[in-house]
Amino acid sequence: MCRSIKTLRPPALPEEATEEDIRAAALQYVRKVSGFRVPAAHNREVFDHAVDAIAAATAELLENLEVRGAPARQPAS
Repeated sequence: MCRSIKTLRPPALPEEATEEDIRAAALQYVRKVSGFRVPAAHNREVFDHAVDAIAAATAELLENLEVRGAPARQPAS
């Protein structure tokens, strides 16, 4: 839990972040903020919901960031 969350955008990550990368970062964030590596059963639902919400927000952020000097992203089909 003491590792840093890695940067998920170019040029730090040469290719696009995968859904797995985004979910791992969201999970690490929720673990750090909550102080729980694994939540108790009565906190599981809220813990999982937080991971889902943060992963969705992260994916949206990465999709919409404009990085200077990086090649233009192709719109999703």
